Amino acid sequence: MNETQEWNEQGLVENRLVNHLKQLGYTYVHGSELDKERETQLEIVLKKQLIDSIKKLNPWINKNNLNKVVRSITHMEFTNVMEANQNFHELLINKMSVQQDLGTGRKNQTVQLIDFDNIDKNEFIVTNQLHITSAHGTIIPDVMVYVNGLPLVVIECKSPTLAPAEQIGQGVKQLRRYQKESELLFHYNQFVVATSNDRAKVGTIGANVQHYSAWKEPYPMTVKELGSHATAQEILIAGVLDKQRLFDIIQNFIVYEPEDGRVIKKMGRYQQYRAVNKAVERILSGTHPQARGGVVWATQGSGKSLSMVFLSMKLRRIKELKNPIIVVVTDRQDLETQITNTFRRCGFPNPQQAESVAELKELLQKGPGATVMTLVQKFQEGEGEKEYPVLTASENVVVLVDESHRSQYSSLAMNMRTALPNATYIGFTGTPIDKEDKSTVRTFGTYIDKYPIEKAVEDGATVPIFYEARMVDLHVQGESIDSLFDRFFRDYSDEDRERIKKKYATEEAITTSPKRIRTVVLDIIDHFEKHIKPNGFKAQIVAISREAAVNYKEVFDELSDYESKVIISGGHNDDDRMKRHHLSRPEEKEVIKRFKKPMEEDSLSFLIVCDKLLTGFDAPIEQVMYLDKPLKEHNLLQAIARTNRTYDKKSYGLIVDYYGVSRFLEEALGIFHEEDIKGALNHVDEEIPRLQTRHRKAIRFFDYKNKENLDANLAVLEPEDIRNEFDTAFKKFSESMDMIMPSPKARPYLDDLKWLGKIRKLAKSRYHIEDGMDISDCGGKVRELIEEYIYASTPEILFEPINILSNKFDEKLDEIKTPEAKAAEMEHAIKHEIRIKLEENPVKYTSLKERLEQLIEQRKARQMTIEELLEEYQAMREEMINMEKESESFGLDDTKQLPFYQLLEQELPDGYEGESIKDLTEIITDTIQELAVIDWIEKDDVKREMRRKIKKQLRVSEIPNKNVENVARQLMDLAKVHYMQIGY
Repeated sequence: MNETQEWNEQGLVENRLVNHLKQLGYTYVHGSELDKERETQLEIVLKKQLIDSIKKLNPWINKNNLNKVVRSITHMEFTNVMEANQNFHELLINKMSVQQDLGTGRKNQTVQLIDFDNIDKNEFIVTNQLHITSAHGTIIPDVMVYVNGLPLVVIECKSPTLAPAEQIGQGVKQLRRYQKESELLFHYNQFVVATSNDRAKVGTIGANVQHYSAWKEPYPMTVKELGSHATAQEILIAGVLDKQRLFDIIQNFIVYEPEDGRVIKKMGRYQQYRAVNKAVERILSGTHPQARGGVVWATQGSGKSLSMVFLSMKLRRIKELKNPIIVVVTDRQDLETQITNTFRRCGFPNPQQAESVAELKELLQKGPGATVMTLVQKFQEGEGEKEYPVLTASENVVVLVDESHRSQYSSLAMNMRTALPNATYIGFTGTPIDKEDKSTVRTFGTYIDKYPIEKAVEDGATVPIFYEARMVDLHVQGESIDSLFDRFFRDYSDEDRERIKKKYATEEAITTSPKRIRTVVLDIIDHFEKHIKPNGFKAQIVAISREAAVNYKEVFDELSDYESKVIISGGHNDDDRMKRHHLSRPEEKEVIKRFKKPMEEDSLSFLIVCDKLLTGFDAPIEQVMYLDKPLKEHNLLQAIARTNRTYDKKSYGLIVDYYGVSRFLEEALGIFHEEDIKGALNHVDEEIPRLQTRHRKAIRFFDYKNKENLDANLAVLEPEDIRNEFDTAFKKFSESMDMIMPSPKARPYLDDLKWLGKIRKLAKSRYHIEDGMDISDCGGKVRELIEEYIYASTPEILFEPINILSNKFDEKLDEIKTPEAKAAEMEHAIKHEIRIKLEENPVKYTSLKERLEQLIEQRKARQMTIEELLEEYQAMREEMINMEKESESFGLDDTKQLPFYQLLEQELPDGYEGESIKDLTEIITDTIQELAVIDWIEKDDVKREMRRKIKKQLRVSEIPNKNVENVARQLMDLAKVHYMQIGY
């Protein structure tokens, strides 16, 4: 085979992948060889290998129990795939149990399916092109990994010659189809991979493409160790399919989390895997508790709580740690509840939440194996205690402190260290350590792992956050605030007036003035309607006080129909107006649940808060935070991170600042190491240079063209390669506009955006482009703006290609003024018709295609006038219209038979009578109809029988023997097009 013949999916992706796995110690067996081990193609598990492995790992097991174990694995009965998958995962990790007498009476004995501790005792196989049959038909996954006869990984390969943006998407689409068509295979699956060698992502069953992630670092290896030209596939395979890492992931980095009434399977991302293993390494290698601790910085939104779960799971399994006490500490009730729930939902065994100061002491003295969740506030002295007692001096204690920068320097933190003097402390934070802060390093130790903001955005773990200031100017009519104040309080002494001013004429009072709030609310509604709602996203308003939050709510209800809810803490002395907004814990949970749902499912659009939900609150659908409160330092960085969660079609989060926190933001960013906070927040101004560049790249296609001359501008986009270039440039320009448009700085580019959008739509209509040139990929607000402009100014635009065979096409031609534009319209309409009909009737439409290409060449060579070209195009069009009736002229009963007739007519020798061709056509199409049962295209035995009978008929006709194979293949191709739906 020469080199170019290998430039396909198999050569460039599948074979490389298999070879890489062979280098990692996997045994390669082709799917056809494995078929010999399987009783039928319905069998998913390699039963012989499974039996051999169980005997090898459990040499004591008797035949009866062996059969029981094998049957329970191969005949799992559950209501859905996820339930079966979760049950199987638990069997792998927690092992199975059977009753058997090993000499000391009949007792429960543990059965290992995989020996995670002794890797070499297991059988690793990589196979490709294995046929797996179910009631839905047969699927052929590209590559599969078996361990001890169990199919643990399915890999779908896609050609790198596909458009880059489609490679992973197409792979995931195929994997999702497999999950529907062969549910049994995915009972055993641990994770799935979509790869094109240049791009590779890993996901779990049920996941959509946006939840697949790249594996950027094969920790503990480095990318450098793999080689300077390592591809994404090579990095991912080294990272997740190295035998040791595969077992580590299966044991410690897979969880099942109930969410909105369904279970979601989650697998650790590469940065979580790296951070957890670095933490374990430090805990095991440190010579004293201080050396074992440190800080894990995982950017807000990148899965910090799950990292804590993964680390806890792994610590439980490490024999040297002898089942440690794990203590998870935070400083806020909502965070403690959130983390406890994450542990519970992920199936972590028995995490106990300390409900009181006394209960915390009891739980910490229970000894090895305890998992305790607590607020740091519960480390306070009990009644009558002068100092906090030592609860355990054991070194076998690991304390995971969430948001470690906030609370760890207080007397409560000191009490915690008094109670657990020899514990290892691991601090988790979403914001980096202050560069001046020595106490965090002294308390926890140095960084264990960093996953900075910029990296999270680059990986797609979070979206970038943009900032926009919309300050409200307050004017006092007629006189200054001081003179007004002096007049109102003239009966008070100067000293009392100063005290009144200091207490009541505060920034907060001015911020919450009714007129100001009214102005801000009107601006919020306008901004939300134009820039957030069209994309289907939701918003959070942060007020300066609880009273201000209620003021916002009341004004909001008066001025808009949007549903909003206030979430604030209740005060004992609140009046009835405030009490109306008190929510019980279950009510608050229900409101948050509603807010997280898509807009079409729940119209709750705004949450209005003061202090609550500024940290630890995770609502990916939130795109904007309207900020009217002076937040500072870590609190500010944490609050703005509410908008950085990923969500379908969300390309950025936005902070709209009505208070003026930019000065605090600079201070907050200033206290951190510059490289740590790079990319924390992007001012809208930072996007302007990129917008200018992208605008230029999109508009340059029409330089020196009169914008009013529609035909001249559309002619620029006639060549397909130019159209594609323009399409890419327009998408990037509109993406930048989508980010800038809340700011007036986008206005100079608005007219060009509208005009280019109009040209793009018209090009789609003129050149009959069905895919690729739609505007659904633009931000919602940009799309609305463009479409509104088009509908308003050019209602006559026809958005869909008009069928060349219909009368409307004549009407459309009459509207086009120049002969050149008419010829272009006809040429592209004919091309469109040929493209969609070529598969149905290759003989006739190949002939038309060749004629069209010849005419185009003649016109280019100036061998015919534009009028002659139009005449030829019209003749071709009439021929296409007449083709609809052609089958009747041959005496055929069914229009489907015409392409078969024309193919046979072309292949038979001259002089063969029409009636004989008709008879042969009917015999062949009758044969096809007879065998075309449901899903016949997927059934190899049916296709073999159909091909055999067709060839038999061809051999008794006068088609030369040497051509029979080729003609049969062409007839089978036609059968797949015209008789695919038979049997339904």
